[in-house]
Amino acid sequence: MQLVIRRYRHSDKDPVLTLFSSGVRENIGPCFRNAMTSPLNLAITLALCAAGHLLGSVLWAVVPPGAWVALVYYCCHELYASFVREKFQTDMQDIPGNYLKGPGDCFWVAEAEVEGRTRVLGMVAVVAKQSGKERYGELCRMSISPSYRRMGLGLRLAHTAVDFCKERGFSKVLLETSSTQTAAVSLYQKLGFSHVASHTKTYTFDWIVMITKVSILIMEKHL
Repeated sequence: MQLVIRRYRHSDKDPVLTLFSSGVRENIGPCFRNAMTSPLNLAITLALCAAGHLLGSVLWAVVPPGAWVALVYYCCHELYASFVREKFQTDMQDIPGNYLKGPGDCFWVAEAEVEGRTRVLGMVAVVAKQSGKERYGELCRMSISPSYRRMGLGLRLAHTAVDFCKERGFSKVLLETSSTQTAAVSLYQKLGFSHVASHTKTYTFDWIVMITKVSILIMEKHL
């Protein structure tokens, strides 16, 4: 398969938005599994089951725990769905205006011919940032089509972004990813990124984040 990494074009919008949305939403399942196996959430589930059993009712032993599990799933879904909604209404609504306007910004897609058709299989972006006198690049919007992972595509896209930052004279590359995305974290660590901080600021309510047990990891690589 001959892969080409190039700058974003207007005609890429629909496949890029589809890839972005599916790439974010696929974290809902792993997030739910992690949340349900956390000691606190597991204890709440078992306590509700035990309370129903003590009341001598099969219904009470099933319904409250089931409702709690459904709530945990809703929280995991909302955590990632709210991110997609926010980005669809902001920067992803106008990719050229937000990612191709300045000399320190760029948005790439990886494409290849699949079954006779040219398809977008991956994407990544860099946005120039300024903090005092320091100029650095923020790597974002990394997403790879599930059928074409473990083929080195993620590494190629990440190297493209990092090399771009080096050429622009940036001091470092910074990125954010969720703690659920363990494969992405491993990829960035292979590229020399280090975990430097964490936070829980998202596009949904704090109590939802608390139930999901997800944190946002800040990683950086000095150039």
